[in-house]
Amino acid sequence: MKKDNLDLFEKSTEAIGWFQIFMSPFLIGVIISAIIYFPNPNTLTLVLALVIILLGIIIGIRLASKIYKSENGTIHFISRTDATPDIDELNKEK
Repeated sequence: MKKDNLDLFEKSTEAIGWFQIFMSPFLIGVIISAIIYFPNPNTLTLVLALVIILLGIIIGIRLASKIYKSENGTIHFISRTDATPDIDELNKEK
């Protein structure tokens, strides 16, 4: 997908796709941080939880930006991972 000639709708869908890809590692980091911090809230676990959340943010931004800059873009990536080729082949046989 050429990034030069995207209209407003395509740019907004790419931005939504970027956000969806970013949220996956970020939410995993938040869940792991909650599991670490809430059973034993103290300074050490708080620092560890914040480091894990920061790591999730960094990984999410790098992954989403890498996919956004790719040839196909974020929407193609999301639709490809959400596709069900096994079910599609079963429907073709019927």
